[in-house]
Amino acid sequence: MGYQGQRPAILPQSDLDDRENLVSEHSHKGKACRQSAAVFNVVNSIIGSGIIDFSLVLLIKGGALSGTDTYQSLVNKTFGFPGYLLLSVLQFLYPFIAMISYNIVTGDTLSKVFQRLPGVDPENLLIGRHFIIVLSTIAFTLPLSLYRDIAKLGKISLISTVLTTLILGIVMTRVVSLGPHIPKTEDAWIFAKPNAIQAVGVMSFAFICHHNCFLVYGSLEEPTVTKWSHIIHVSTSISVFISILFATCGYLTFTGFTQGDLFENYCRNDDLVTFGRFCYGITVILTYPIECFVTREVIANVFFSGNLSSVLHIIITVAIITVATLVSLLVDCLGIVLELNGVLCAAPLIFIIPSACYLKLSEEPRTHSDKIMSCVMLPIGAVVMVVGFVMAITNPQDCTHGQEMFYCFSDNFSLTNISISHFQLTTQLSILNISIFQ
Repeated sequence: MGYQGQRPAILPQSDLDDRENLVSEHSHKGKACRQSAAVFNVVNSIIGSGIIDFSLVLLIKGGALSGTDTYQSLVNKTFGFPGYLLLSVLQFLYPFIAMISYNIVTGDTLSKVFQRLPGVDPENLLIGRHFIIVLSTIAFTLPLSLYRDIAKLGKISLISTVLTTLILGIVMTRVVSLGPHIPKTEDAWIFAKPNAIQAVGVMSFAFICHHNCFLVYGSLEEPTVTKWSHIIHVSTSISVFISILFATCGYLTFTGFTQGDLFENYCRNDDLVTFGRFCYGITVILTYPIECFVTREVIANVFFSGNLSSVLHIIITVAIITVATLVSLLVDCLGIVLELNGVLCAAPLIFIIPSACYLKLSEEPRTHSDKIMSCVMLPIGAVVMVVGFVMAITNPQDCTHGQEMFYCFSDNFSLTNISISHFQLTTQLSILNISIFQ
């Protein structure tokens, strides 16, 4: 639906009971999915891209108050054409940059997997990150992204969720078997550092699925605010649990040496982690199409009144994926991509816009809990956006793309900033190379 051709869903503005439908009955025919499939779609989006509960529900409530059924039409109804254009740019850029980051992860991860195959030359171009990115795009992400109905990705998202569980098991195993042999940084247990705001930017990238929540909501049979709230609570609980375990186990293993891509920390001769890398690469590939759905929908809404012919659908999908692939072939550092996307795109989409829309639309008293939370989230988002951007530019993360970490080599200990003896470190690294991965 474009700016001129948007059709609000048919519902009373103040009616937020269980009979609300934000998407008309006509638009649901042939596009409905069960709640369980929607849960897996949201979990897949959250883990590959987010954990936010309150603002997700707030966004759907805003849609109910305004009688709209897309993020863009909600902002258009609330703030007019300027707000609509700003939201469209942000809503396009966030998933588009996410697609780039997924390609980077796929190339980095699967290249190390194929290098472990017996008889394969590590310098072979056919197992290089560039070839893998192109191959995975043509063979998997492009065909999956050509679907017109996001509900069809429910089973794909279930597979992705199962693989994520396997990866978590591997990370938890290595915190026990590998963690004691990795030297710890001196400041490993400091709660926060001056550049902590950059972490908020990265978390904003990881904690968002707002850009596709209306798509998932619209795929439900008889979508209601109550049903959506239940799905979000279940999805968020699962994702919070998984994300906390990942973060805790990863940091306990590598402390201050932890990279933006956790699998960049593990040594290439670790066969168990190689299997984990394979699962991780598949998970990222299966998450990619959801982001492509959003970018395509934004273009369809802005330029084609929300309706794409079969030919235009294919052309736009191929064009989006081609550009994202070309950029990912040129950029190989994941950390700065996550930071900038988090502070410039995710923070407004999570904190600022849902809060601003609800505050303007809601007629609840100022002391209402939803309004209080909105008043808290909005300035937080503004601070994260401005300060995070400045710090990301002035204090960028180090990137060790494609390099083995120093502790993977028994003769390299000079880079550590630790207070253990030469003998201890050499002994530990020898154990690491000789015993742990056999």
